[in-house]
Amino acid sequence: MSAQIFTPSNQVRLTNVSVVRLKKGGKRFEIACYKNKVMEWRNNVETDLDNVLQVRSVFTNVSKGQAANKEDLQAAFKTTDDDKIILEILKKGELQVGEKERSQQLGNLSRDIATTVAEKCINPDTKRPYTVTMIEKAMADLHYSVHPNRNAKQQALDVIKQLQEKKTIPIARAQMRVRVVAPGKEGKKLKEHFGAMVQSTEDEDWGEEYELICLIDPGHFRTMTDIVQNHTKGRGQIEVLSIRDTNDKDEGFE
Repeated sequence: MSAQIFTPSNQVRLTNVSVVRLKKGGKRFEIACYKNKVMEWRNNVETDLDNVLQVRSVFTNVSKGQAANKEDLQAAFKTTDDDKIILEILKKGELQVGEKERSQQLGNLSRDIATTVAEKCINPDTKRPYTVTMIEKAMADLHYSVHPNRNAKQQALDVIKQLQEKKTIPIARAQMRVRVVAPGKEGKKLKEHFGAMVQSTEDEDWGEEYELICLIDPGHFRTMTDIVQNHTKGRGQIEVLSIRDTNDKDEGFE
């Protein structure tokens, strides 16, 4: 694709272009975006469309500057609202990149996935975190295929699940250390509702004010927050004391 693109109406030159293409209703539709911004938008890093789009228009061929006509847009998308159509193309379309660029993007995404897994997990036998390199090796052993249109967080959860199911390496989600404070009379009910969500209890005070310090899976934090709010009518609270609980205080992540 040429690095210089012209629209026929006003001859605006577009450079440093990434094209996102979607085939719908038997026709091809494209939008012109800035390089690297498409994945940032899909990963919720960039939220302003003006920073993603070079032109707020829909094309049948960006490189030739051929704009899509209203009849084709209406037939394919059931609307002629450019913003709605652009959002659908941006969300579902295929990002057109060269082989070298695609390989680099997949490599960067793979690294992001491994980094996310390393940040969220530990070796349950040693209570120590894994390095990013160790997770990358485990992903290679899984023959995990990186999906370019899914974000790193979503795929990290897939990797964790597969590593656990196939027992490639011993791995578990790092635990979150939290403190629950509530009126004393609510303590028993809260403890019952928390149930198995509490992995282990570090400290518990049953005085006029109930206080619990415990370890939980991070995935239970929102549920426990709702339980505290609903059963104490806002008089209780839950706070995070630490994001992970490991035996490792000195090692960092790669």
